Amino acid sequence: MASVPPGIRLLVSFDRDQWYRALTFILTFLLYTSFHLSRKPISIVKSELHKNCTSLSELATIASSGGGSQQPSPPSLHADMDCSWKPFDKRNYKQLLGAMDYSFLCAYAVGMYLSGIIGERLPIRLYLTVGMLTSGLFTCLFGLGYVYNIHSLGFYIFVQVANGLVQTTGWPSVVTCISNWFGKGRRGLIMGLWNSHTSVGNILGSLIAGYWVSSNWGLSFIVPGLIIAAMGVICFLFLIEHPNDLKSIHAPNCSPGKSVPNKRNGMNGHTEVYLQYKDNKTQACYYYEDSVQNRKSYDTELLLPRESVCVPVQPVVVVKRESEPSPISFMGALRIPGVIEFSLCLLFAKLVSYTFLFWLPLYITKAAHLDAKKAGDLSTLFDVGGIVGGILAGVISDKLGKRATTCAVMLLLAAPTLYGFSMISEFGLGPTIGMLLVCGGLVNGPYSLITTAVSADLGTHKSLKGNARALSTVTAIIDGTGSVGAALGPLLAGLLSAGGWDQVFYMLMTADFFALLLLLRLVTKELTSNKSRPISAVELKEH
Repeated sequence: MASVPPGIRLLVSFDRDQWYRALTFILTFLLYTSFHLSRKPISIVKSELHKNCTSLSELATIASSGGGSQQPSPPSLHADMDCSWKPFDKRNYKQLLGAMDYSFLCAYAVGMYLSGIIGERLPIRLYLTVGMLTSGLFTCLFGLGYVYNIHSLGFYIFVQVANGLVQTTGWPSVVTCISNWFGKGRRGLIMGLWNSHTSVGNILGSLIAGYWVSSNWGLSFIVPGLIIAAMGVICFLFLIEHPNDLKSIHAPNCSPGKSVPNKRNGMNGHTEVYLQYKDNKTQACYYYEDSVQNRKSYDTELLLPRESVCVPVQPVVVVKRESEPSPISFMGALRIPGVIEFSLCLLFAKLVSYTFLFWLPLYITKAAHLDAKKAGDLSTLFDVGGIVGGILAGVISDKLGKRATTCAVMLLLAAPTLYGFSMISEFGLGPTIGMLLVCGGLVNGPYSLITTAVSADLGTHKSLKGNARALSTVTAIIDGTGSVGAALGPLLAGLLSAGGWDQVFYMLMTADFFALLLLLRLVTKELTSNKSRPISAVELKEH
């Protein structure tokens, strides 16, 4: 007999629960990858909506003068309108592009506070599916503006606002789902690996949008819109919200010849008890708790062979169904120790991260004098660094048991990196690549850790007494507050960049300093604790 291949031995070594965990990890990873994939195109297309028309007109003038003309024709006063997309062909194009970012992110921030509360009261799978399908619709609508030659600023603002609202269904849903399947052990590592979907989505979005940006920028939105809609269908077909959801399709394993009662939810909310007999058959007995005056005794069977007789049992055994924990209130979630500090810290950390997300390709285009496609490809290195930074932050915080301290150290190191990045035009290609990788890791590391492992820790805090239904609300509060910063960052970048890119980087360094400042109390508490424990046993103490 031939030996079993090692690959097969590896596959059968995993039990059913491990396979379902792997499915949930991969599926939620791909689902949120598609969310970020659909957000990225706007940053790539910006340089196409407003081209450097002055340079183009100068080249045309030089070419015409080289043809022997003694008096080169003067540049057109309306050169901007010849190569840019209306209404972004005016001198205030940076403010208009910033307004589009702001409209999306402001709607996202407002909607996030409501999304967590709504998500706790609806089936996650259906809630997430509807959000992804509608997000795909609005992403495609933006691209159709190119197809149908739409030049109304109001149209693009409306699409951005609508898309921002429906995209809030994503984050609370996937974080709640992944936290239901994975416990606190090595949560930082698992969440760090899982949260790389943010950077993977940004990279794929940049590459997809960059492929069509110069020829047909409408497809830069339509293709990602179709991808997120397709992933919404996959979500509906395969997402398992909680391990307990599988109990209805997997029968309990019982040893032959033994009588083992198994409780399940029966009809009309009553408890259904299955009795296992010696002949391996089951009989379902329902116990009902009626009103006192109508209470009756029902016949049941003793745990005997099938041939035994049925005898009446008095009194009636009433099995009450355990009540599910009620969702936590908004103010109740704010009272969890650490929620306010980490939420405000994320506000400034996400301000920095999203400014890079929406403005980095345009900055590289202007500072390094590259075309839109090359700038978009080069900007993906920032997200590659973000993947490494998120994983390192999770591993280090697991090892030390100090989430706040890990975030603070990375924020402290990010400040001088941001200053160096502001002089990118003076570097060669090699130093620029290195700066993108390092800056991406230090900027996205704390952002990744707070939105995943920290949110999951706080959402299962001991003060909740095991109420797992608070996780969605806590996650939404933290990420919603961070999204306020995400809305302000690109808006401020659009306003400040008119006076020079140096002002934008000064703003980013100031935000980084405030994020660090807000964590000082928690850092002091962690460093003055008597001993360091693994994060699986660490919980923020009440204060």
